[in-house]
Amino acid sequence: MRDTAISRARFLAAAGAGAVAVAAGGVPGLTAGRAEAAPARDQAQAQAREQAQPRGLTYRGVCYQVGDGESHATRWTPARMRHDVRAIRRDLHANSVSVFGDGVERLAATASEAAERGLHVWLQPRLADVPQGDILDHLAEVGRHAERMRRQGARVHLSVGCEFVLFVPGIVPGATTMERVENMLKGDFDPQAMARGLRDFIARAARTGRSVFHGPLTYSAAYDDEVDWSLFDIVGVNYYGYHPTKAAYVKDLAPYQRWGKPVAITECGSCTYEGAPEDGGMGWYKALDQTKEPAEISAGLRRGEHTQAAYLLDVFDVFESMNLHAALAYTFVSPELPHHPDEPRHDLDMASYGLTKTVRDHYDDPESRWHWEPKESFRALARHFEQATRP
Repeated sequence: MRDTAISRARFLAAAGAGAVAVAAGGVPGLTAGRAEAAPARDQAQAQAREQAQPRGLTYRGVCYQVGDGESHATRWTPARMRHDVRAIRRDLHANSVSVFGDGVERLAATASEAAERGLHVWLQPRLADVPQGDILDHLAEVGRHAERMRRQGARVHLSVGCEFVLFVPGIVPGATTMERVENMLKGDFDPQAMARGLRDFIARAARTGRSVFHGPLTYSAAYDDEVDWSLFDIVGVNYYGYHPTKAAYVKDLAPYQRWGKPVAITECGSCTYEGAPEDGGMGWYKALDQTKEPAEISAGLRRGEHTQAAYLLDVFDVFESMNLHAALAYTFVSPELPHHPDEPRHDLDMASYGLTKTVRDHYDDPESRWHWEPKESFRALARHFEQATRP
């Protein structure tokens, strides 16, 4: 719900070669040579060690989006992806990553790279604003790749999608995600029809996922979605709640544990301005003044890297104390929301949930070269992840 652009490790030598390998049933980076380097026995032993932890999360990590980007400069590339995945494993000290977005080849290349780096993978197709049948076909193709990864020893879970009310046409009025967001905010929808449509499409997506993937299956639900979790192996929720006390967080999340299944926080996070945690999953909407072209940061907001970092540490402490299965911070980087250190109204990174800030060589040029730099939240979670996994 955060990005308006909705957006498998490597191609063998280039994108075309990788696509041929995927079509032929091969998985770049997880071939026989990969199996020799990290045999299934080692993978099983590593997973057993993680699952043997007496307390706390099993999987800690971050969400990583793949997609065409809003400009040529921000589109997915194999080189940038490999750089980012190395940083997620080596610098953030994550043991898990949620690879989400659209494009089977991009999803497959990123997921395979992450697995090769030793990361557990949540693979989530997120094709939006197209007919429902196309979304399910896209899910099936991604699920087949996830199954090939699983059979070759990778630790992979498949999520059939995310917050379908927003991304899938036909559940609430609106041809695009932004139109559906606006209609829901204005109340221009039928709640009962929405509940029926959501329930029906979740069931269709679960059947599609089961038909191609034989590992753990989940769905990334919005906090207030009514989901039949008997369809899935793992309860998955995108959680952006804010409470003043730890006890209130526990009370808020406890109902998800009543299903007797592992609970995964498939997204959590905060924008990067003071007061953002209270705005939760709609922080991006409040932070951006959409009446301006291009959009600016809303008047009166102040940058708050410490606020974002403190919130993430608070909620991860809650998740650890509840012994949840997994928690994934949203998100690694938002290249379409660049940081401007000198002009607060143009510091679009304040509207970003990213653990890193995008810095352009030339701020006003959307085609400018750019790089990311870690925020306080990146460094804070890196310390937490490293300490939590220390023997």
